[in-house]
Amino acid sequence: MHIAIVTETYPPEINGVALTVQSLAQGLRRSGHTVQLIRPRQPAPAEAVEAPVDDIQVGGGAIPRYPGLRFGWPARRRLERLWHARRPDAVYVATEGPLGHSALRAARRLGIAASTGFHTRFDDFARFYGVGWLTPFVFAWLRYFHAHSAATLVPTQELADFLRQHGFGAVRLLRRAVDTQQFDPAHRRETLRLAWGLANDELAVVYVGRIAPEKNLELNVRAFRALQQLRPQARYIWIGEGPARAELARANPDFIFCGSLRGEALAAHFASGDLFLFASLSETFGNVTLEAMASGVATVAFDYGAAREHIIDGISGRRIACGDADAFVAAAVALASDAALRRAQAHAARQAMLRLSPQSVTDHFVELLASLRSSA
Repeated sequence: MHIAIVTETYPPEINGVALTVQSLAQGLRRSGHTVQLIRPRQPAPAEAVEAPVDDIQVGGGAIPRYPGLRFGWPARRRLERLWHARRPDAVYVATEGPLGHSALRAARRLGIAASTGFHTRFDDFARFYGVGWLTPFVFAWLRYFHAHSAATLVPTQELADFLRQHGFGAVRLLRRAVDTQQFDPAHRRETLRLAWGLANDELAVVYVGRIAPEKNLELNVRAFRALQQLRPQARYIWIGEGPARAELARANPDFIFCGSLRGEALAAHFASGDLFLFASLSETFGNVTLEAMASGVATVAFDYGAAREHIIDGISGRRIACGDADAFVAAAVALASDAALRRAQAHAARQAMLRLSPQSVTDHFVELLASLRSSA
């Protein structure tokens, strides 16, 4: 198939949507499909990033308060010309910005089956940035946007049920997987742990993700301070960037901040940790949960998204009732103080991830797009 993917975020930007879209594009290419990527033009990247041969870049602008992220300007006429000259079999629109909306309009005018991805609860983010009154309007926009697609693809049954209950039609499930060769306990590095000031039997707690208010960082910090009472030599390793980093660093000078990492560096940092705390309640999925599990790191997360899909509570990690902060802290303390339990859950998590297949996700994605094409 010839598949056009429209996205307003893509590596070298580091976020769950960018990496998920890149994984889909790479999987399609490996399977012999032709991929056309349409995305905003980015400043000169710090590193080379693999992109499809047909990489169409359009104008865009920076997103306020999201350093390093951009949105694409509307490009309906350009896309119509492009797709009229070389018509794709299907269009997948990954983001709900101006570029994504113009892609849906262009596809509809040309009679091309277009699906959308629901990756981010932008309506939920508003309350963390002082504009909570915008929440119903943002959600109304999301519903309007996805109503113009042939299908809205979501990563969990939980999210599919939620969207259907709130007026979204044609919601289809496209589950996610993780690269268990990249994220592997074998990438653990004692030299890295020594650089963190840790001996072999001392505890490294890791955070991976955007360092931002919507990630419930206060609870991460609270849980770490509680377990630190029992493990005073523990270190908290923060991987990522975001608007809350500077304040968090000022308030916690003992935390170790490693910045944004990708590829081998990210894999080594993940695998060199002992405990992953993920207190966020604003994810649609949470790819980092799968990455931690695949890396053989014991995980504490709330009972939704990736954790609900993949953690068996008490076996392959801890899955805490949403919003129960005290239970989250207690679980973190229990795992920090019991090395045997931590190792057992980390091993079970790794085994669970080995059953996932990124190729099966790609194959299912193609099947979904083909079914939409045949019914168009």
